[in-house]
Order: sequence, then structure tokens, then C-alpha cells
Amino acid sequence: MSVPDSDVRSPDSAAQPISAGIVTALVGFTSSFAVVLTGLTAVGANSAQAASGLLALCVTQALGMLWMSRHYRMPITLAWSTPGAALLAGAGTVSGGWPAAVGAFAVVGAAVILTGLWPRLGRLIAAIPPALAQAMLAGVLLPLCLAPVLALRDAPLAVAPVVLVWLVLQRYSPRWAVPAAFAAAAVVIAVGLVSGSDTLDTSALLPRLDVTAPAWTWQAMIGIAIPLYIVTMASQNIPGTAVMNSFGYRVPWRPAMLVTGVGTLVGAPAGGHAINLAAISAALAAAPSAHPDPRKRWVAAFTAGWAYLVLAACSAAVATLIAAAPEGVVEAVAGLALLGTLGGALASALDDVREREGAVVTFLIAASGVSILGIGSAFWALVAGLIVRVAVGSRR
Repeated sequence: MSVPDSDVRSPDSAAQPISAGIVTALVGFTSSFAVVLTGLTAVGANSAQAASGLLALCVTQALGMLWMSRHYRMPITLAWSTPGAALLAGAGTVSGGWPAAVGAFAVVGAAVILTGLWPRLGRLIAAIPPALAQAMLAGVLLPLCLAPVLALRDAPLAVAPVVLVWLVLQRYSPRWAVPAAFAAAAVVIAVGLVSGSDTLDTSALLPRLDVTAPAWTWQAMIGIAIPLYIVTMASQNIPGTAVMNSFGYRVPWRPAMLVTGVGTLVGAPAGGHAINLAAISAALAAAPSAHPDPRKRWVAAFTAGWAYLVLAACSAAVATLIAAAPEGVVEAVAGLALLGTLGGALASALDDVREREGAVVTFLIAASGVSILGIGSAFWALVAGLIVRVAVGSRR
């Protein structure tokens, strides 16, 4: 699709997609950055490394969006892998610590590049039963989505305002429910800083990259790299192309995989776990609300890219604010942000009666958090689900 430059320069024609692009970036960032910081911290990152990872994700996906939307004249939006970040939160520290996690991120980037170059690998991922992939994701998400309940029990005064704001916005403007919950959390944090003895570390407010030399351990490859690659492909890239197709856009698969794979590979040493095609937020830039003319909606994605570069400059300040939060507040925001994803994953996992036994087993093992041989529950959940599926299929 192409559009004359004069149309793009017209203020009337540009205002609508520009505003849609800004909204896309703001909603995408504020609704899930807490999940990213939680996941990176869980696999061994300190506060500076987690902030660096958030910065790397913002920059790499922004550059990818700027190039792809401009080159293909499509509203192609990229995002960090929110399900992947949730998976990291459940995986915990593996053998080799943070450097091994960084090595796993790099392997995921290389695997995504290989997916673009070798179509058979993409077909292999697509052959994984969607019910099992979604059940694995739901099991990983369950402990995180329970966090608001536990936090409300343990710290009601700090968490109740966050939950209340989220609930009210769910009634009147669901799109802004999680960003508003984060705003409420920011107020709670500010009140705590003013009334308490804690202070912000002002030296950490400026964004900077904290590069870690990657290491490779077999536990990290099996426990982080393989599940992260599967979740990113099955829950982000493949649905992302479907969302774009629903609006009449055919995403160039190979270039998209190469761009996101290279972005993940480049961002990995700085702590970026994975970038991919946007799925849920893709509709914000590709829908008619971005512009009545489909040929002009690419401006929304292009604007979102620039907006993410601005947000990248704020990443360290946001991470520092999160580090100063009272116990339970960040976990509550992250859990609320993932409720919709959990609901969708459960619905997909249990939709097909023929796959239900394997999906339930996959879900339970993933939710258990059990670790065997230093490998997290996500991998074992998928293995068990496939075994049950084969056994039940043989019986039938």
C-alpha cells in the first residue's frame, strides 16, 4: 500500500493516525511494563539490568516499527513479548543466573531469524496444538494473576486504590484500565515516599544500557529459550498476523521475522528478552478508528515508533519508581494487566473438547511452578501435555 506524501503532510489527514499511534504506544507501554520488569528480575536481573532491558525493548521495537511501517506502508506494530515476560516471572533463576538468561534471549532471537529464513520451522511451531500452547501460557499466568488477591490481603491500604481504579475503568473505558491502575500505583508510591523515610535513587533516573556478556547453560536453553520462543511465536507472532489480516493487511512474514529476530538478538545483551509482532495492540493502529482510509493507517504505527523512543527515555525513571513501590503494589498492577490474557488463554485451551485432557494437564503442571533438573515448569507442562494428547488420541 502507498500513499502520496502530500496526504501525509496534510494536518487534517495526519491528526487522526498520529493520535492513534500515540495511544497505541502509551497503552502498550503502561499496560505491561510492570510485567516485563517483574519477569527480568525473576530470572536474575538487578534493578539496573531490568531497567536496561526495558530500555532495549523500547528502542529495538521502535526502530523496527519505524522501518517496517514506512517501508511497507502498513500499520505494522511491534511489541515486547508480554506472555514471554510472564513466563520469565514463573521460570525463576536458572543455572548460570542472569548471564544464562541473556544467552537464552539471544538464542530466541536467532530462532526467530531462522523461522524467517526456514519456513519449515514456522510450520513446526504452527503444528503445536494451540490448546496446549495456550494452556501452558495460562498456567504460567495463573500465579501472577493471583498476586492482586494476595497483595490485597497483605497490604489493603496500598493495593485497594489500585484495584478500585482498575475496576471503575473496566466499566467505563477498559482500554485505559491498566494504565489508570498504574497511575493510581504511582500516587500510592509518591505518598509512601513523602510520608516515609525512603527516597528515590536520583542517579538511576537517567536511562543507560547495562550490557551483560551472555552465557549458555542447557538448563537455560530448555527452561527459558524453548518456552519463550514457543510462547512468543504462538501467542504473539501468529495471532499478530491474524489480527492484521482481519483488517485487510497481509504482513510480510519473512521480513517481520528477520526484523524482530535481529531486534531480539541485538537487544539481548542489554536485557531485552524478545520483541515480536503486536497482537492485541495491533488493532489500535490497524482499525478504522486510526483512519478511515486503510492506506493512511501506517502513519499510526510510524508515530507509535517515535512515541516508544520518547518512552525509552523515561524507562529508567519508571523502573526506579517501581523499585520504590510498597510491597505488593507492582505485583498487583502486573496481575491486573494479565487478567485479559489469562482469560483468553483459558478459553482457547479448553475450547476443543478433544484436546481438553492434555490442556488441563499442561495447565496444572505449568501453574505448579515445579522445577525438575533445573528446568522450569513451562517446558515440562508442554511435554506432559503432548504425552497425554498422544495417549488419549491412541485410546480414541
